[in-house]
Amino acid sequence: MLAILVGMARVLVTEELAPSGLDTLRSAGHEVDVQLGLDPSGLAEALVGADALIVRSATQVDAAALAAADRLQVVGRAGVGLDNVAVAEATERGVMVVNAPQSNIVSAAEQTLALILAQARNTPQAHAALVDGRWERSKWTGMELQGKTLGIIGLGRIGKLVAERALGFGLNLVGFDPFVSPERAKEMSVELMSLDELAARADIITVHVAKTPETVGLIGTDFLAGCKDGVRIINVARGGIVDEADLADALRSGKVAAAGLDVFVTEPCTDSPLFDLPNVVVTPHLGASTHEAQDKAGQTIAEQVNLALAGEFVPFAVNIDAADVAGPMKPFLPLAEKLGELFGALFTELPAEVELDFEGEIGGFDNSLATLAAAKGMLTTHTADPVSYVNAGPLLAERGVDLVPSSSASPRDYVARLTIIGGGRRLSATVIGLRDEARIVRIDDHHIDLPISDHLLIVRNDDRPGMIGIVTSILGRELVNIDDMSVGRAEDVSTAVMVIATNTAVDDVIIDELVDLPGILSVDRIGPGRS
Repeated sequence: MLAILVGMARVLVTEELAPSGLDTLRSAGHEVDVQLGLDPSGLAEALVGADALIVRSATQVDAAALAAADRLQVVGRAGVGLDNVAVAEATERGVMVVNAPQSNIVSAAEQTLALILAQARNTPQAHAALVDGRWERSKWTGMELQGKTLGIIGLGRIGKLVAERALGFGLNLVGFDPFVSPERAKEMSVELMSLDELAARADIITVHVAKTPETVGLIGTDFLAGCKDGVRIINVARGGIVDEADLADALRSGKVAAAGLDVFVTEPCTDSPLFDLPNVVVTPHLGASTHEAQDKAGQTIAEQVNLALAGEFVPFAVNIDAADVAGPMKPFLPLAEKLGELFGALFTELPAEVELDFEGEIGGFDNSLATLAAAKGMLTTHTADPVSYVNAGPLLAERGVDLVPSSSASPRDYVARLTIIGGGRRLSATVIGLRDEARIVRIDDHHIDLPISDHLLIVRNDDRPGMIGIVTSILGRELVNIDDMSVGRAEDVSTAVMVIATNTAVDDVIIDELVDLPGILSVDRIGPGRS
């Protein structure tokens, strides 16, 4: 039995999480196990039997921790950064990794502006002097922001919000981001340029990029050498992106006039050469430390973990290779999974080659997530292992199945249709109406129209009068209620197909009786049987 059944999942929480998030997990029926301050051995022990793990930034979810987890399905990071989670190792083990990328973006952007203002006006230094009994008005003369140039490295969610807020102070904006087009930057009122050009132009530089091998030490001696004399550096992203030793040297020499830092290469950090410099403003990683951000992070990560444990699509899964789901494709995600499940139920062993065809309106969009959904569905009746969007592809490949998507933006019989083909079988489905009702529209060579159901009988028979009555009378005699039914005829053969949706499973005795009837060519049952 899979652990994703409601009420059976144990969620281990190792750092403080907003009460609203804990309540959301409990409301879904999960056991919430809060164990704070675990050391590595304690974490490994606590992970045994855990289905989900929720952390913030202090817990190191490394390869050893993941190896100790015997049934872990998802790791949730209540925040943005993932440098404390071994994402590659988790992916290899089929463990989904989710975060809350939008929970603290407003708080982080506002903290960036707070540090820009604090270092420009020497606010903390002047405060400290005054409360110490010194009126040092002339000593702490500051700098106006109006007319200065702010260089933003990284124009993602937080960088964009910083740009919007900086415009209100009359700052000119320049930016560097290799993933943003000049047109998109222009919409933000940012002049896009190279990193070297930004260094030479900016009076203030703020970084908003992820910590990766490529960005560690990005702001170091070489970069600072290309900056204006008297440049000001702000880091509310991740410690290590700004080389702290190089920055300290530049501050002492006057190359850098001032700096504002919220993050450090090692945290907690209570001793640094930067702390002795009068032109530095530092805070203890407060970028996400607002009541609003904490509530949003806890609530968001709880919702993501609930979705993951339910085996549903998780919008903020970071180790699923799929683009954002376009509007027309969204109703086809659950449809792809269900169609894959129905297709897989037709086989005792999945065929080696399976084609997934997206046609019409959905043919012009990224189909990677829908393909994973179909793979997940196909595996439902072919493995006892938990299947998620993370491991569906590898599990299918392990069984020697090559699932190949294809697309055609030209509609044929429907505005949009999804078809799965393989092993001599074909199933097609679409969605209709304002409620996006899923309907099967083709089985093999037979055109039908039937809502998707958990229990289906596919009866092939000679195309002759009386066959419908024979089949339905047997079902009625055995008190099998028919919810819906569609009859289709192939274009080039003298056979017909009845697709019957029932509200309960049809047992093996009835199936055997139907198969033995004259004129019945085959009977396929989709859904669990009764023996």
